[in-house]
Amino acid sequence: MSLTSVQTALAAACARAGRSEASVTLIAVSKVQPPDRVEAVLTSGHRSFGENRVQEAAGKWPDWTARFGAVDLHLIGPLQTNKARAAVDLFGTIQTLDRPRLANALARLAQERGACPDLFVQVNTGAEPQKAGVLPRDADAFVATARALDLPVIGAMCIPPDGADPAPHFLMLADIARRNGLPNLSMGMSGDFELAVELGATHVRVGSAIFGERRPG
Repeated sequence: MSLTSVQTALAAACARAGRSEASVTLIAVSKVQPPDRVEAVLTSGHRSFGENRVQEAAGKWPDWTARFGAVDLHLIGPLQTNKARAAVDLFGTIQTLDRPRLANALARLAQERGACPDLFVQVNTGAEPQKAGVLPRDADAFVATARALDLPVIGAMCIPPDGADPAPHFLMLADIARRNGLPNLSMGMSGDFELAVELGATHVRVGSAIFGERRPG
């Protein structure tokens, strides 16, 4: 696929769901992609991107924003507490808030800076021991904890287990978001973003379908 074909497929999914195209943000996942591929997407005018690692993003996005202008940059990979300061300086949205220690660190930085990136709570909908995210049974309490710290929690995010039917995971996330009054749902990747849109996604994270297969790393 390509950026244009993904945009076309996304528009069709919105139409099937009776939704406006403007209701879904397409996040181009640029992690470990060759610079020429990312620059081609930037040149096309696309401005929402996702990165997994703070250090990798810090090594390339300041130069790109100097050349191409401001972007809507999302952290979609796990955030170590000791990288929180760098993350809040670089990203407009952090989608991987998943534990009290990180919430406390972000709250301290927000007080110090007078501002905080938008935050999504990552939910481990498959309860996979190797995967980051709040367990579904703990999600409501964690959202309440984050809100008590005055953190700007605006949505929920999930990554369904590899090989599983993603629909039950998307529906679970939508239910968690609905009962906690969270207006945004980040769910759906290259293989299932159209289904995610039909089930309520407001943000889809698409990498290989836009850029081609990633380099390992």
